[in-house]
Amino acid sequence: MNELITAVPIGITAFIATNLDDILILLLFFSQANANFRHRHIISGQYLGFATLVLLSLPGFFGGLMFPQDWVGLLGIAPISIGLSRFLTPDSDQPEAEPISGQSAFSTLLSPQTCSIAAVTFANGGDNVGIYVPLFANCTWDSLLIVLSVFFSMVGVWCYAAYQLTRLPAIAETLSRYGNLLVPFVLIGLGILILIDSHTLENRGLVVLTLVLTSLWTLKLIAALNLTPQVEKY
Repeated sequence: MNELITAVPIGITAFIATNLDDILILLLFFSQANANFRHRHIISGQYLGFATLVLLSLPGFFGGLMFPQDWVGLLGIAPISIGLSRFLTPDSDQPEAEPISGQSAFSTLLSPQTCSIAAVTFANGGDNVGIYVPLFANCTWDSLLIVLSVFFSMVGVWCYAAYQLTRLPAIAETLSRYGNLLVPFVLIGLGILILIDSHTLENRGLVVLTLVLTSLWTLKLIAALNLTPQVEKY
C-alpha cells in the first residue's frame, strides 16, 4: 500500500515534467487531422513512440548508453520530413468520405503516418531516457508496474487533453487560421533542435546521411499522403 501511495505521484510528476512539450505537439497534430492523417494515427504513434522510450529506459544500468548520442539525433529527421511534406502537399479542404471497414489496428500501427508520429515522439523525448533510467533503477517490481501503469494512462490523458483543447472555440479558431502555417515551422524547428542538441551536425558523414534520409522520408510521406484512401479521421 505504501508503494502505491508513493509510486503514483512519482509517476505522475515524472511524466508531466518530461512531457509538457509533447502536449503542444499533439495539439498541433490534432488540429491538422484530416482524411489522410487521422486521430488514430496520432494516438497510436504517441503510444508507440513513448513505449519505445520506456523500453530503452528499463535497463537502468545501460539504457542511456545503448546508442551514440549523435546517431540518436538522426531521429530529428522525422519531424523535419513531416514539416517539409506539409509544405509540399498542403491539406485540402475536400470533404471526408465514408469510413472504410476492415482496417485492422495492426495496419494502422504500421502506417507511415503512425510511424512518423512515433518517431517525432521518440525524438522529442530523447531526454526522457536520462530521467527514466535512474527512476526505474530505483523501483521494485511492484512500484515499477505502478509507475508504468501511470505513464501509459497519462499518455491517454495527454492525447485526450490535446484533442479537447482543439475543440475550444478560441483555440480551434486560431489553429484553423494559423495551424497550416505553424505546423511545418514547428516540426522543422523541432527536428533541427534535436539534431543540434545531439551534436549530429558536427559529424560530416551524419550531415550527408541526414540530408539523404530526410529527402527519402519526405518523398515517402508525400507518396503515402497522396495514395491514402479518403476515409474518416478516427
